[in-house]
Amino acid sequence: MRSILIVDDHADVRRLFSITLGKEFTVLEAEDGSSALRAIRQHRPEAVLLDVMMPGEMDGLQVLDAIKADPATRGTQVAMVTARGQLADGHDARKRGADAYFIKPFSPLQVVAWVRSHLK
Repeated sequence: MRSILIVDDHADVRRLFSITLGKEFTVLEAEDGSSALRAIRQHRPEAVLLDVMMPGEMDGLQVLDAIKADPATRGTQVAMVTARGQLADGHDARKRGADAYFIKPFSPLQVVAWVRSHLK
């Protein structure tokens, strides 16, 4: 079964995606950037849903940079799921390699449709 990593410091967001995607994909979770990178290196998920603003030493954009800089993970599909809704934020994330950019509050169905279309 294909795997997806949900990275968000809010447990309710992780739970929403776990419930929605758990029947079709192996769902992994991380609550901060450091644990996200550990999970990516250990489990090699095909996709990552990544929050931008998280506590700790790494925000989501730094995690995105690390994913795309590593030849072993650069092909991983990354969708940013964030409250940062300025047009410039989305452009910056895409220039850094994000494959999609969803603004909170988001439509869970839209994000799930993106995951399904990119992992099937």
